[in-house]
Amino acid sequence: MAGGFLLEIRRGTQSALLVIREAERPSSPVDVSVAAERLEVRSGGSCEAAALPAGVRLAPSSCRGLQRLPGGGLHLRTGLRRPPPRADVVFTLRESLKPQKNYVFYCQSCGDIIVKDRKFLRVLPLPSENWSALIEEWCCHPNPFARSTLHPQHDDCFLGDTFFLLNSGKESHVSESPMCCSVGGHHASQSGSNLKSKENTRVICKRCKTMVGETVSSDTVKYYVTEVIIRPSEGSFTPTPRSQFIQSMVAQCLVELSSAKSTFRFAVKGDNGKSYILMWLLNSDTLLVESSGSSSSHSVFTLFGDIFMPSSGPVGTWNAVKVLYQPCIKSRNKDLADAWEDDIGVHPLKFPSETCLELLLILSLSTSSLPPSLRCMNSFQHSERKISWILSSYDDIWGCSAHPLSPLLL
Repeated sequence: MAGGFLLEIRRGTQSALLVIREAERPSSPVDVSVAAERLEVRSGGSCEAAALPAGVRLAPSSCRGLQRLPGGGLHLRTGLRRPPPRADVVFTLRESLKPQKNYVFYCQSCGDIIVKDRKFLRVLPLPSENWSALIEEWCCHPNPFARSTLHPQHDDCFLGDTFFLLNSGKESHVSESPMCCSVGGHHASQSGSNLKSKENTRVICKRCKTMVGETVSSDTVKYYVTEVIIRPSEGSFTPTPRSQFIQSMVAQCLVELSSAKSTFRFAVKGDNGKSYILMWLLNSDTLLVESSGSSSSHSVFTLFGDIFMPSSGPVGTWNAVKVLYQPCIKSRNKDLADAWEDDIGVHPLKFPSETCLELLLILSLSTSSLPPSLRCMNSFQHSERKISWILSSYDDIWGCSAHPLSPLLL
């Protein structure tokens, strides 16, 4: 297996697609042997084998459909002897924040401290962004909350879909910490008139100049989950590769929202209000197994690159979700984006504009790293990452001709 293999497992259907990569077309016949716990490929006088990760067991008697696809290696479908345990996917932010505990907030990009030793008496989820409009529909009398604002008190932390809100009291970095500041030197304690400019509401890391949030009011700051890492005060900070972190957080957002609100279409927007990506979540029960093989080259559609390959061995295993996506930058898919804008079944996800571009790049690279035969399906393109992977055909749903597909890794 000079090029290694890719195994996509669906827990729900207890089936798997095996792709055996080939650095070049072999001149002699290839013999593929599938056992419950290992794979073997013989060609000429050579034989290469790879053991499957613990918990992954194939059913050799169910193998079918072996074929070689140009540029895509050998493809084989098989069933599972027993499905691997289902991943317990939770929204990391909500699970990591608990009342009555001290936390430190770090800039994800450079590791600088954003908020130091903050203790919350209450950690509460916010209602959906359109909750006020829903009340208008439900109530037969004027909205009783029309003049109310959901802003946290000094010891509160409010959790949104892609952000959390903190009171910018004396413990907040916005007014006290020298580590971060607002663009142009503005602080959250300034008058509301100074917050009218959108540029001046951006909260950036002083060290790396990355946007980590924005001021919502004179005493409230919003931090995005893709920009900040939260750790207990007694713990230590361990850096995470930027691409891996963005994938994981976005994927967990998709899984959490699809489970809680039964919504599967998402419009990724920037803090400037522009649409960047349209995403359709297809499934969240995928397990990806990848081996780089004996070859030192990673040029043959290696999905995740060296930063995702485990240090303990040549085989990596990742939970993933599949998503269809369409870019909306430079007025691409404008009609579709406008239609989704007015569709109540589409859930908006807001991130910093720079992060939206990073996510789009991740999806694009993921698509290009797949075997050529898996990049399109019925005019759909798909990409792959640790959290999301979409393989489907929804031409009639999207209303356009090409749909990139990408998996995001959890």
